[in-house]
Amino acid sequence: MQLRVGKEAPSFEAEAYIRGKSAPQTVKLSDYRGKWVVLFFYPRDFTFVCPTEIQEFAELHPEFEAEGAVVLGASTDSYFSHKAWFETDERLAGVTYPVLADTSHAIAEAYGILLEDGTALRGTFIIDPDGVLRHMQVNDLDVGRNTRETLRLLRALRTGELCPSSWEPGQETITVSIPEEVGV
Repeated sequence: MQLRVGKEAPSFEAEAYIRGKSAPQTVKLSDYRGKWVVLFFYPRDFTFVCPTEIQEFAELHPEFEAEGAVVLGASTDSYFSHKAWFETDERLAGVTYPVLADTSHAIAEAYGILLEDGTALRGTFIIDPDGVLRHMQVNDLDVGRNTRETLRLLRALRTGELCPSSWEPGQETITVSIPEEVGV
């Protein structure tokens, strides 16, 4: 299946680290049918740029939830690596969303972001309540994503309307009126 905006997002099932749980939790994309899903991949645990993104998603998590969205982090590291990092790095203390352990690399491969060495690129995917991929963005390993832009895009997609460049909540969307044709 070729990954494409407007098509069904690849389904998945994986173990996840969830703060406060004593063992891995099974997370499936289908668990979130009926909700918006923001799925973001980061390259590796115990790295340099990754915690800045993970921390910012944690800070904005209440705003994503207010938009009816679930945030899911993911990397190709194991549950045990996630647990060790998230429970010892104070920058990650606020992370309460699930972090998938894609050790088989199947999810990263399905989303088109798996590198030959088993690392995932910085991919961001917004999936609508019907399981349709509505946005995807992939960054190089060296450049962190803008999580506020991800939130803005989610909000724009949720309007169901045409949103102009740099649209922000509270601004007008674009209305198109098609004139009725006479004599057709």
